[in-house]
Amino acid sequence: MAYTNIDDPSAFFHTQLYAGNGSTQSITNDGNSDLQPDLLWIKSRSDSSFNALTDSTRGTSKRIYSNSTAAEESHADRVTAFNSDGFSLGGSSLVNTNNYNYAAWQWKANGGTTTAFNESGSNPGGTRQTNTDAGFSIIGYTGTGSNGTIAHGLPSTPEFIIFKRRDADQFWCVWHQAIGDDYKLALQTQGALDADGAFMNSTLPTSSNITVGGASVNTNANNGTYICYAFSPIQGYSKFGSYEGNGNANGPFVYTGFKPAWVMIKNVDNGGYDWAIMDSTRTPTNANGTYEFLWANLSAAEFTDGDSGINMEIDFLSNGFKIRTARPELNLASTFIYMAFAENPFTTSTGIPTTAR
Repeated sequence: MAYTNIDDPSAFFHTQLYAGNGSTQSITNDGNSDLQPDLLWIKSRSDSSFNALTDSTRGTSKRIYSNSTAAEESHADRVTAFNSDGFSLGGSSLVNTNNYNYAAWQWKANGGTTTAFNESGSNPGGTRQTNTDAGFSIIGYTGTGSNGTIAHGLPSTPEFIIFKRRDADQFWCVWHQAIGDDYKLALQTQGALDADGAFMNSTLPTSSNITVGGASVNTNANNGTYICYAFSPIQGYSKFGSYEGNGNANGPFVYTGFKPAWVMIKNVDNGGYDWAIMDSTRTPTNANGTYEFLWANLSAAEFTDGDSGINMEIDFLSNGFKIRTARPELNLASTFIYMAFAENPFTTSTGIPTTAR
């Protein structure tokens, strides 16, 4: 049995729920997590509003939205600080409307400390901050308009990569290890796999580099500015896999090697279905009738299992997750990809099985 490298996943990923107050406030992470976020993704649970992503490479005032192709925006009244145990907010209605409920998903990179890399020939220049323990890099770079490579700094080949152009209205580009080198997904849409060899020049990432294609304005336009979030798998902490749906309520069990804290799932064969996000903080107990979903590509408020007579159920188990619905967002007879982060490893670094909770 493989042991985890991370006994406390909350040191690297954490979901924090909070209520807005319409003014300034600091949010302190619950439990054992003293995580200082480097990537902070906030979504209102109470109303229709944008999915707002902020990171410590671009700075607290810079915002991009996973449900929009829009260029980066600057706002001083949204996230105002990344703190040692959470983050601070201004009074913006996007992230802090009085009495509204919010989910804040947080990942740790390198505390905002970046390493510069210079443009070299056709290879872009920029900055990188990497957490090798967690398998996470935030890469900011300026495009060259020619095929080039970027060193990602991860401990192994990345299996999930997200690109977004900052200075122009362009699609989000998502690559997952299960879809090959000539296809991408767009985070802001319901679309299926899109044949596009240009965005990574039909080249799979390696243990050291990510390739960006000069023919793609989405990843490498000359003088375009970009942010890239790259993830490599860490035993017992993160998994970037796929599964085949069966189209019935007794859906597949998906092994991750840990109890998930957060899962994002996408149907890749069929368009018209959303990027579904579930976490164990909003839904702490399986089969309690309140399975709660948010959507990376939608501004919609939180969806609860049973709303409008629609049943969407997924159980988080000690070593993976079990699909218990025939809904096409999770279980059509087709291929689904997922990214998952741990609440508890199945087995600790010393080989002791953890207690499922």
